[in-house]
Amino acid sequence: MQERLRTTQLGPTGMEITRVGFGAWALGGGGFEWSWGSQEDEDSIAAIRAIAGLDERPYVFTKGGQPPGPNGTTLHSLQRDSLRRELEGSLTRLGLDAVDLYQIHWPVPDKEIEAGWAALVEFRDEGLTRHIGVSNFDVDQLSRAQRIAPVDTLQPPYSLIDREVEAEILPFAEREGIGVIAYSPMSSGLLTGSMTRERIEALPDDDWRKRDPRFRDPELARHLELVERLRSVAERHGTTPGAVAAAWTLRHPAVDAAIVGFRRPDQVDPIVVAANLEFGEDEVAAIEGSA
Repeated sequence: MQERLRTTQLGPTGMEITRVGFGAWALGGGGFEWSWGSQEDEDSIAAIRAIAGLDERPYVFTKGGQPPGPNGTTLHSLQRDSLRRELEGSLTRLGLDAVDLYQIHWPVPDKEIEAGWAALVEFRDEGLTRHIGVSNFDVDQLSRAQRIAPVDTLQPPYSLIDREVEAEILPFAEREGIGVIAYSPMSSGLLTGSMTRERIEALPDDDWRKRDPRFRDPELARHLELVERLRSVAERHGTTPGAVAAAWTLRHPAVDAAIVGFRRPDQVDPIVVAANLEFGEDEVAAIEGSA
């Protein structure tokens, strides 16, 4: 029987969430600017363990600010009407009256941040979303939003490969009581333990990772060395390198939870155990390469 996943309160929202959540980026199918290649709907539904018909549904969080553009591109708009169209479209597709959290996806265009944040406050007051947050904001942008209304949550990229938020952003969120959900804790698959040069070479042409320098040498060589350190610690815990990578992000005192991506149901259980993993100081040193 699987151990119950640890939970925590997400910032000031009052929501008690599992420390590992489901991120749906990789399920978007192929043919768009940031796609991960083609995806079978049956696999997606099984991996999500879909919400339709559930007596007790999970919390549903979504983002806006990147409406679809022509020829599979994405645009950037924080205008009120555009954000509303995205939110109402999500509600229609999900069959919900409100989402639990609506977030600004990117602070782009920068000059529209105030307008976009004021719009989210309005949507919350209307009852279309219960809480509001942002993603990919820096400290200055967070401060600008805070002058209008408190920011409930922040969703930054954070992993062993991407640690920039440790310097200023995570400390700011901790001081301000902003809930933090890290995304890409396994660096978009790089730290799962199953990514090899051969697999990267075989990725479909419409998988954005094929164009990312992190997936090519010389960066790739460093990342694969990191995976071997993760594998060594994972073996001690009877788990996977990906779970260790995700659990490492949860050690930071500012981080409430992390979202990880699954494309097939068999990928779920080996990763969600990250919510319950704890490491000794020697293991942390081994993971970070400072041992």
